[in-house]
Amino acid sequence: MTERWSPSSWRDRPIEQSPVYPDAAALKAAEAQLSTFPPLVFAGEARKLKRHLAQVSRGEAFLLQGGDCAESFAEHSADNIRDFFRVFLQMAVVLTYAAASPVVKVGRIAGQFAKPRSSPTEIVDGVELPIYRGDIINGTEATPEQRIPDPRRQLEAYRQSAATLNLLRAFANGGYANLDFVHQWMLGFVKESPQSGRYREVADRIADALDFMRACGIDPERHPELKSTEFFTSHEALLLGYEQALTRVDSTTGDWYATSGHMIWIGDRTRQPDHAHIEYCRGVKNPIGLKCGPSLKPDELMRLIELLDPENEPGRLTLIARFGADKVFDHLPGLIRAVKTEGRHVVWSCDPMHGNTIKSQSGYKTRPFDRILQEVRAFFDVHRAEGSYAGGVHVEMTGNNVTECTGGARAISDADLRDRYHTHCDPRLNAEQAIELAFLVAEEVKKERLARGPRQVIAAE
Repeated sequence: MTERWSPSSWRDRPIEQSPVYPDAAALKAAEAQLSTFPPLVFAGEARKLKRHLAQVSRGEAFLLQGGDCAESFAEHSADNIRDFFRVFLQMAVVLTYAAASPVVKVGRIAGQFAKPRSSPTEIVDGVELPIYRGDIINGTEATPEQRIPDPRRQLEAYRQSAATLNLLRAFANGGYANLDFVHQWMLGFVKESPQSGRYREVADRIADALDFMRACGIDPERHPELKSTEFFTSHEALLLGYEQALTRVDSTTGDWYATSGHMIWIGDRTRQPDHAHIEYCRGVKNPIGLKCGPSLKPDELMRLIELLDPENEPGRLTLIARFGADKVFDHLPGLIRAVKTEGRHVVWSCDPMHGNTIKSQSGYKTRPFDRILQEVRAFFDVHRAEGSYAGGVHVEMTGNNVTECTGGARAISDADLRDRYHTHCDPRLNAEQAIELAFLVAEEVKKERLARGPRQVIAAE
């Protein structure tokens, strides 16, 4: 793949998971209109995230990446965004304080509208329909009309992403992330959770530390890093026409950037080396994620790394392992050894969600929480055994009190799933489960830090 790259060169490649639009003229018009819209994010922000991820690759910080499985037009609201951001901050605080590690915060939000699917169609009430592929492509309603891919949905996805980003920036920098509010971040149902005591203990210690700092003359009002945070966005770059329309040249460097989000990733179903998604992603300078499933062999991984990161740039590439709890020890060690042998500077992150999806007895797609925890522990165990750094987690979660994943502190059962099963695609962790996972990850990161011995930690700004 030595030929010259352009934002449209992916169109000459085979492509997987791409919807077929019946109205080619309408698709062309929508993409042309998108290409005139302002960027959603800026090249300088993407470069800053890459610098932070470079710290993660060196073992100096930890990546927390999470959010919705697929954003919804109908559920777009300030309350939902606030609740997600609040739980995400709770997770980050637990990790930062309990693990004594800077946390790079990246949401699956403001662009996560398209989903790869295992089948192009489904049978509903005896009728075969095109599968739902995310709100940016078609509708959830099981009717032939709603399942037709509609290019105008891309314009709505852009507008919703812009509104979401605007609110997230306000939350991150407008005082909502102030550590003084740590007690207020708890949602009502978390206060009554079996995990609330652990979180309150961490919150109280942070409050004591802030009081001590004030006594020493360090006031959060004069130190913005204590009352704001850096928050970045990410999504799977699945719909390449949308990505191309938002690909722009950075005026300061002359490089191409995907301005649809700070970080984009390539899914396990679209990582073929000679296909369209690799071709597109190799040419933009954003941080790139690559999902690594059980079918990926070490030599295949090294070829993909060479295509996506030929300069071996720290922070450029995040490898997101998603094997399933019972397959980590079979597949991850070989990939780690191949990367270490070649001296590649990558971030290793664990996606414990996608390899642990099952169908419950009641017919719901779910993910047992104990299997999620098992995969996280196995991920850290393998990295310790291989002398590598387990640098992050990548989870599907929500700030709402849903019942989609079984287990956790409240022991959600198969029978409970129907109570608040709201996802349109994959089951997500609710707030309690997300925070419980954060405590487990914090314990593992702390073990990692102690095993590596004393080292200088450079804070993620």
